[in-house]
Amino acid sequence: MTRKTRIRAALVTATALVTAATVTVGVSAAGSEKASKPSKKQIAGLFDTWNAALQTGDAEKVADLYAKDAVLLPTVSNKVRSDRAGIVDYFEHFLANKPVGKKIQTIVNVLDDNSAIDAGVYEFTLTDHETGEKRVVEARYTYEYEKRNGKWKIVNHHSSAMPEG
Repeated sequence: MTRKTRIRAALVTATALVTAATVTVGVSAAGSEKASKPSKKQIAGLFDTWNAALQTGDAEKVADLYAKDAVLLPTVSNKVRSDRAGIVDYFEHFLANKPVGKKIQTIVNVLDDNSAIDAGVYEFTLTDHETGEKRVVEARYTYEYEKRNGKWKIVNHHSSAMPEG
């Protein structure tokens, strides 16, 4: 084998090894990034995260769970909230009542790897900040979630008190 042939063989071998390593790394990276469809239990559990944020009493922490372009149709307000400032404003007032939420009925529809809907009935125990008197408000709800930048965000939240009757 001549020197030229050995160099050529070494270059071909090195190129083959680099190509194989690149393909292997690419396949591994692509495989690890593949999104998996969330379970209904995982989506239902997002309410617990939201309810825990309510318990902090911090409207900013609650608003952090909403997407930047989220829409909130709140339980105890006639205003549609469609930006962070509006969502924070609503929760600043709502949190004064020290709400504690509890789901009564939940139906989760996982739409795909990055979106899901949780709808049902929940109740809130609210405490009047002046008298300390507690009352329970039962409401229907819908949360629409999207996974954005790896985090589940509320993109649409509708909550309305149950009609009397």
